[in-house]
Amino acid sequence: MHNKAKTLWEIFITFLKIGAFTFGGGYAMIPVFQREMVENKKWITDDDILEIIAIAESTPGPIAINSATFIGYRVAGFFGAFFGTLGVVLPSFLIIFAISFVLRSFQEIQAVRYAFAGIRAGVLALIIKALWTMYKKAPHHLVSYIIMAGSFAVAAFTDINVLYIIIGCALLGLVYSVIADRRAKNGIS
Repeated sequence: MHNKAKTLWEIFITFLKIGAFTFGGGYAMIPVFQREMVENKKWITDDDILEIIAIAESTPGPIAINSATFIGYRVAGFFGAFFGTLGVVLPSFLIIFAISFVLRSFQEIQAVRYAFAGIRAGVLALIIKALWTMYKKAPHHLVSYIIMAGSFAVAAFTDINVLYIIIGCALLGLVYSVIADRRAKNGIS
């Protein structure tokens, strides 16, 4: 039992640190998740990260919370999911709760505005790094590029709900894999 409690504590502290020191939401947290969960803790693999991000992105709720829940569950079951989620949410909750008392005077301070401008630039860099990491792990063939470009165009230039875009991409991926499997079985390249 002592080992289980130690694991749960480690999950909570790991996600608490990620939640406390990563600005910009879930996409900015992806490289931190990868470094902590894959490289440092060895709780999951790089392939697991891609699957978890894909699932977390397509389920309701913030990607950071969904990812913490899935990773915690994978490592230590229900209580791992609970403590992972609590750890990643608690810092933001406490910060927002504290800021809510002084918001008006806080937002007028010039140094705070400059700090948030810098944070936004840093967050953009983290999101681009997450994009690059996911790109390197994704399949590299023409159909993947077409699906990626098409889904980006639809998401960027229309008001179609992202959930429908993800479902469409999944269906296109399934159709492509069925066709590719049939062609492979028939010896067609």
